[in-house]
This record gives sequence, C-alpha cells and structure tokens, in this order.
Amino acid sequence: MKLSIVATLYKSAPFIDEFYERCVAAASDIFENNFEIIFVNDGSPDDSLSRAIALYESDKRVKVVDLSRNFGHHKAMMAGLSFASGDLVYLLDSDLEEQPEWLKIFYSILTQENDINPVDVVYGIQDARKGGWIEKITGTLFFNIFSYLSEANIPKNLVTARLMSKRYVDALLLHNEREYFIAGLWAITGFNQESITVKKLSTSKSNYSFWKKLSFALHHVICFSTVPLKLICLFGLFIAGISAFFAIFVIFQYLFGTLAEGWPSIVVAICFFGGLNFFGIGVLGLYIGKVFSEVKQRPNAIYRQIYDGS
Repeated sequence: MKLSIVATLYKSAPFIDEFYERCVAAASDIFENNFEIIFVNDGSPDDSLSRAIALYESDKRVKVVDLSRNFGHHKAMMAGLSFASGDLVYLLDSDLEEQPEWLKIFYSILTQENDINPVDVVYGIQDARKGGWIEKITGTLFFNIFSYLSEANIPKNLVTARLMSKRYVDALLLHNEREYFIAGLWAITGFNQESITVKKLSTSKSNYSFWKKLSFALHHVICFSTVPLKLICLFGLFIAGISAFFAIFVIFQYLFGTLAEGWPSIVVAICFFGGLNFFGIGVLGLYIGKVFSEVKQRPNAIYRQIYDGS
C-alpha cells in the first residue's frame, strides 16, 4: 500500500461524499489504485457513519473505524493512524476546509531528494487564522501562551493536514499518554518536518464555544506542560528569598533602630513559610501531574466496529 488517507467524522454528513470523490481523484493521479481511505467515526450524531459505510460497500479501498462514542478529535485521529498501512499517510479533516488536492503539493516536497536528512512530514500552516476577530485573538493568544509554557515548539496557525512517512507515524504512535495535545506530539516526535503556507476555507460553524475552547486550552497546557508547576516552585523560592532578606532587615532595625514589636516577626513568618509551602506544593505537583494521567491506564479509544473487508 502506497498511501493511506485518514480523516475523522463528526457532523460530516454534508461533506463526506464530495470529500471522498476529491480524495480519490487526488490520490489516483499519483498512486493510481494503490491507496486506501480510512474514515474514523468519532461518535457523530448525524448519518456520517451510514454514509461512510455506503462508500465502504461500493469501494473496497475505503475502511471505516466506528468508535463506541465521541472520544474527541485528537484521539480519533490517533485511532485512525493506528490502522493506516500505507508507506505514506495523508491526514486531514473531512469538512473540506482543508483541501484534498494539497496532497500533490505535499508529495512533491516530501519526495525531494535529500539523502542526508530526508523530509518525513509536510504540514500546512495558515497566514492568518480563520473566523471572526474574537476567534483570531483567542487562538493566537492560546498558541503564544502554550509555546511559552511548553517544552515543544508549536508552529502558529497550524492545520491538521499533513503528509507523513510511515516511520514517522510509527514513532508518533509510540506515545501512549492518556491525555495529550496532538500538535505537541507532532512536534516532539521529531524527524525532518517542512511547513507550507495554505489557505484554509470556512465551510461550517465551529463546534467549540468560547468556554469549551478555554477549557480545551487549559486542559492541553496542564496535560502537556510542567512549566506552570515549575513557575509555582520558582515563585515560592522567590517569596521565601524576599522574606529572608526582610527578616535580616527587621532584625537590624530591631537592634539598631526603633521598630514596633510583634507584627514584623509575624509577617516575616507568614511570608517565609507561605513561600516554602508554594515550593513544596510545586514539587509534589510535578510528580502527581506525571503520575495522574498515566495511572488510570484507560484506553484512548474503544472500537465498536471495524469495516475493512476482513
């Protein structure tokens, strides 16, 4: 198998037939008949699943992975990648905001000769985020904050669409976290990755409200980065250090100046031990944060049915 095209389905019924036709046309131009299309139904409430099954029944190059419920976009993508068998894997959203025809451009970059450091991933980035000014501002703010707090360098205005080598996908699937941010995993997996500027369309209203986006952002910062906990530790040390200098000042004033008795020692003690508490909580949080997401060992996705001809 030369190519696997992977796409998730959630409220995708209006787009799936056109998406399939355009994917077949784009893939056939390069790989003739040597490709597959994998649809992952992420608990879609519309008839996306029945439409995907109809495509499977008429074209054996189509496979359908039906999840038992909605597990979320990122986990559904990883589930689809685990079923991909192609030498190359083209991942993109099925809502046609990302163009199936980008495959040709991505492929031309991926196959450029470079014996020393060959390209394993070609992905798209936008010049500017789509949507209204609120969506643009909040999206930019999130990526700026996340890049600052994260150990990984996350490209701004990243889109889902990417063409990947099989060895990169195999390495990506080695990450067994239960809670993750897939853009972070794309970055920390490494390999030689090249970006290309694309124009993402706007074909449907976002399924994420402002509060859901805020919860989404907080979730990914917490589950992917330990920097906030490190900042708590540093803040605790800073407060404790300032308190220690202030204690020296109070003692000096008490011995050589006039200072009201009682309150300075109480303030110093509260600040000093409060700083130490921040430090201790931060250190414990570093361990608890690592353990918590792994100790439950819940599956990332549960499959209800696999339609692959076997």
